[in-house]
Amino acid sequence: QVQLAESGGGFVQAAGSLRLSCSASGSIASIHAMGWYRQAPGLQRELVTSITSGGSTYYIDSVKGRFTISRDNAENTMYLQMNSLKPEDTAIYYCHANLMLTDSYYYADYWGRGTQVTVFS
Repeated sequence: QVQLAESGGGFVQAAGSLRLSCSASGSIASIHAMGWYRQAPGLQRELVTSITSGGSTYYIDSVKGRFTISRDNAENTMYLQMNSLKPEDTAIYYCHANLMLTDSYYYADYWGRGTQVTVFS
């Protein structure tokens, strides 16, 4: 019913940039919050940044000033501009959305399959 499709991952040298995209499709009535999580090998998945439908944002300290989250509510699409990348940013990045389906009365969490980001020095 709902698909979150990430794109934009890849290999980049330290100090470089990447832009991730996440497009939500399906029988979607409303999307509340969207966010990017990441999981590095051997570590738990962590929230990196999030944005509400009203545009309020949150960032973990380690990416403040380097990453920028944005979204296009009309297109159900979210972006993550990542600048000044560091090797410790290497992880699988997952798109998350808290949304309501057209045949539902509550919000639920949905996840993309993830996109690999590798930063080499």
